[in-house]
Amino acid sequence: MNNHNQWTLRDFTVSDDTARVDVDVVWNYLKRSYWAEGIPRDVVERAIANSLNFGMYRGGEQIGFARVITDYATFAYIADVFVVEAFRSQKLAVWLMECVAAHPRLQGFRNTMLGTRDAHTLYEKTGFAPLAIPERWMQRLDPDVYRRAPGDEPR
Repeated sequence: MNNHNQWTLRDFTVSDDTARVDVDVVWNYLKRSYWAEGIPRDVVERAIANSLNFGMYRGGEQIGFARVITDYATFAYIADVFVVEAFRSQKLAVWLMECVAAHPRLQGFRNTMLGTRDAHTLYEKTGFAPLAIPERWMQRLDPDVYRRAPGDEPR
């Protein structure tokens, strides 16, 4: 019995079946991205293993991805959203985010967040807005974590 959710648009499919995720496709994209440049493959594997994943496919080829870190009750953080370059300008990223938003296990949360440098317009199409009360939020940022040798902690 298949307990996975799947959405179809034209000849594209989005699935939350982690077993279908091509880790090499995700890693090859993320290691070149502005938000995860140089990320080690084993870190991507752990991230996928501990997230609700959304793979986007055309036939058997993975062409997009998003993952959600969540407690499945009150909070979700959407990360690592991408559509490979060859399939851009087809509104597939908006559709991918609509699939994430429609997932039955991600309903009724008080807060769903994400971060972006340049895709604000995309995310606004699926209900995201700038932080309503940014002074309440804090972060512990380590932008060079993937550039350091393992065990070499920042000072």
